[in-house]
Formats: sequence, structure tokens, C-alpha cells
Amino acid sequence: MASLSSNDSIVIVGAGIIGLNVALVLAEKGYGQSITVVAEYFPGDTSTYYTSPWAGCNFSAISGTDINALRWDRMGYAHLSKLATHHPEESYVQWTPSTELWDEDIPRDKIQHMSEYLKDFRVLSDAELPRGVKFAVSFTTLTVNAPKHIKYLYRRLQDQFGVRFVRQRLPSIQAAYASPSTKIVFNCTGLGSGTLPGVEDPKCYPTRGQVLLVKGPHIQTNMMRHGVDYETYVIPRPGSNGNAILGGYMQKGVNDGSTYDSETKSILARTRDLSSEVSQQEPEVLAVVAGLRPSREGGARVERDEILVGGQKRILVHNYGAGGTGFQAGYGMALESVATVEDMLRDIRDSIARPRL
Repeated sequence: MASLSSNDSIVIVGAGIIGLNVALVLAEKGYGQSITVVAEYFPGDTSTYYTSPWAGCNFSAISGTDINALRWDRMGYAHLSKLATHHPEESYVQWTPSTELWDEDIPRDKIQHMSEYLKDFRVLSDAELPRGVKFAVSFTTLTVNAPKHIKYLYRRLQDQFGVRFVRQRLPSIQAAYASPSTKIVFNCTGLGSGTLPGVEDPKCYPTRGQVLLVKGPHIQTNMMRHGVDYETYVIPRPGSNGNAILGGYMQKGVNDGSTYDSETKSILARTRDLSSEVSQQEPEVLAVVAGLRPSREGGARVERDEILVGGQKRILVHNYGAGGTGFQAGYGMALESVATVEDMLRDIRDSIARPRL
């Protein structure tokens, strides 16, 4: 079995959508064969603590209104747009008509920002609003088959770029520096950053969600309703032979991977009220799943840090805490986390280019 003891200039800890996007950004810059991704779980695995395969998932206004979230969203939309336009079948990303509704607490600044780049953006008139809805917009969004998309990235990183993957649960972040040749470690451990020795960020917390995977080939429209204390959504799943995701829940601080029939009934009732496509024909429930979104007080952490390993200072880049926005913000977060170590990457690039004597 492969290990971390070989010549790993760049180590990425974590193989969820955040870690995979960091690997992709680096690989696209020419560092593929210098990268090792070490993780306990990989695409194709299932675990309550491996959140990425459980995502809905789509591009939506569910993310924060801070300047970082706005910037990451815009970069993420551009990235997913390219995949949906040029490689929709291969990447499992597609263009989908979308409507989002708010009961109240309308994020006006965020909507204004998103209106600048969202395809076919339009504010619905008061006459078009359902009962109880204060504001709504329509646009063309991007929907993603989460488990298939991360498998696509996993295969592409290995086959096209030569990235190595090592299955290992590290006892600490310091253990990622097992090779003396390791120059940079990216910490993409999501919820694990709250307990991983060497990181132990007290701001990390889970946000539990429960969703239904349903058979519904007639479901072609993305619908989301943002309530005061709930989120309801209907998301068609690309490349799934007519499946869709119905949700959901955003239960802050709840660390419970169980699923509950009462929540399933609530999701079915709410999505019937939200979507005419769901109400016209009851979809067949194929699976009920729960996952723990890797959230963080104050938003995601994307920053360069230093850590002592064996008495020496080493470079550590943190990239975690995206909550439920990893698929839409992850590529932007990856671009910025990689940008923090451009000086180190130049040294690695020079060593790659330097001929051996």
C-alpha cells in the first residue's frame, strides 16, 4: 500500500470536494505529480463524516453574504459553468432552470451581487409570488450529481495529472509531514478540523441535514424556499436516470447521522407545496440519508499558517468550514488557498525543471 514516506512535495489532507478542488487547481498549474492526497475516505465511500457524496447539490443563494462568500460563489459559478457547457456528461454538471423564494430576511446585497453574473436572472413580480413568500428570483443554475462528480474528479486527477492518493487516517496534522521533502500541506479535513490534533479549531461545528433520493424523471426544475427556520429544496440530479434530491434540514450543532421518518414526511409535504412537479406526481423514495455539513463560526477558513514539526517551522494552508456550500464555493476557495503559497510553488516548480546531475 502507498504511504506518505515517498517524495511528496505537496500533501493535501482530505478528499472531499474541498480537497479535490485544491488538487485540481494545483494539477492544472502543472504540479500533479508532486501531489499526494491522504484521507480516510475517498469518492465511492460512504460515511456520515464524509459529507460530499450526500450533497444535493446545486448553485444557490444559500451561502453567506460576507465578501469572501460572494467572491468564492462567483468563481465557483464560472468554474461549474465551463463544465456544464463543455463536459456535462463527463463531469455530471448541467444547466437547470431555478426559482428561489424567501419568506422574509431577504439578503438584498447578495441578490444584487448575484444578479451581475447569474444566467437569465430575473426578480419575480408580486403577482407571481406564492402565498407567504415576500421575494423570489429565477435564473439558470447549475446542478451537480455530487457522488458522480467527485468520482469524476478522483479519476481525472489520477489518470490525467498523476496525483497520488493514500488511504490513511492521520493521528495529527503534523503526521502529514512524514516525508522531509514535503514543502506544503493543505488541511482540507472539514469537520475533522475541530478535533484533529495540531488544528483543533473550536469554531467548527456540524450542521445536520436529511435528504431524500427519489425517482422523479418529471422533476426538471430546481426549487428552493428559504424560511425563517427551515430550508426546502427540490434538485434534479444530472446523469442519474431521472433521480432528484428532496430536502431538507439545516440543524446547527446536531451531530446525528440517523434518519427519521417524521423528517421524511415533513420533506415530502414541504416539497409538494413548493414544486408543482413534485405535487403532480408523487416521486418514489429510493433512499433516505443524513449528513453532517462541516460548518464554522465566522465562515470558512482559508489562510496560510506555520506549524512546528520536529522543531522546524513548516507551511500549512487551511481550507475548511464551507458548511453546505463546498460544491459552489470550493473552486474559488481552492484558487485562493493555492495563491497563498505561490512563493513556495515557484521553488517546487524550479526543482521540477532543474535537470538531475
